[in-house]
Amino acid sequence: MGFIIAAAGVLSALFLPLSSEAVATLSARPILLALTLAAALLFAASAWTGGGSRAIALGFAGVLGGASTTLVLLRYPGVGGSAAAGFWAMVLAVWLGAGLCVVELASQRPRGDGARRALNLAVPLLFGAVVFYLWEVLVRGFGVPPVLMPSPSAAAIRFVSSLPILGQDFVQTFVRGVLIGYVIGCGAGLLVAIVAQRFSFLGRGLLPLGNFFSALPLVGVAPIMVMWFGFDWPSKAAVVALVTFFPMLVNALAGLSASGHMERDLMRSYGADHRQTLMKLDLPAALPFIFYARKINATLALIGAIVAEFFGTPTQGIGFRISTEAGRMAIDMVWAEIALAAIAGMAFYGLVALAERATTFWHPSYRT
Repeated sequence: MGFIIAAAGVLSALFLPLSSEAVATLSARPILLALTLAAALLFAASAWTGGGSRAIALGFAGVLGGASTTLVLLRYPGVGGSAAAGFWAMVLAVWLGAGLCVVELASQRPRGDGARRALNLAVPLLFGAVVFYLWEVLVRGFGVPPVLMPSPSAAAIRFVSSLPILGQDFVQTFVRGVLIGYVIGCGAGLLVAIVAQRFSFLGRGLLPLGNFFSALPLVGVAPIMVMWFGFDWPSKAAVVALVTFFPMLVNALAGLSASGHMERDLMRSYGADHRQTLMKLDLPAALPFIFYARKINATLALIGAIVAEFFGTPTQGIGFRISTEAGRMAIDMVWAEIALAAIAGMAFYGLVALAERATTFWHPSYRT
């Protein structure tokens, strides 16, 4: 039923006005007319098949046809910024068809591991593509000023044309500030947790301090670090080390205490000393907790470095660029920097997750 509604929405664009201004209809554009009719037929065929992989393929083909038509229409004078009922009817039909296809695809249960991994990757990618499509047509269809919200295509063009600048900002913020501070903060948190687990009075004293320092506002800490360590990357690494230290301390301390009394009694019966117990029992049991903290810190580190750059930095860095370009009303460059930060953050989190999977494959959460 949903694909029938989508087909009807596509066909309604043939009869409803495309713009509030005087523009040619779809019937006057043979290629767009063919794409529109093909999209409607594909949606109808998808509804006729009744579900399954064939319905998904036909539905996505209809989505591509309808989306291509709307994007091409936005390039014609009089449609962008003045889109009317016919244009929005096709957009709604594309959105409905894409939503039905994604839902149907997510409900599939492939048998092979490769097909399952491909499906788990395809569903979020397709969902994201639909979101970007709606962002593009809404911004350009309603004529939103670029200083308020640029279209994804404008941000992508600026991203590609500014790759040298983005590369310098990535090195300054991520390689120098985030990675160095992340290693220092996580490493120091783990070492202090090991010492606190050995001497319990340290654990009882450090946890309240950890709660205190974790509640400190980042915008108050960053200027202090800039005054202490200067305007270059060491101050940003110091901020990152501070924000990543206590999540690692708390989680690692909980993980080192996760082993039960039976396991500890067994180690004592084998005559194991503290170092052997730590290496063969406590640290392996704490690995899920440690990687949980590392994944949290993977996002906190990037946020901390970017915020710290708002309070003093050389003439490069993601936070510096966002601040200066926003002041110049170059919002497309701001979104390009945001995209760079998002890509770097997702890649960093993914690498940590892969390391977790390779190291803690024995954990019950990975058993099938």
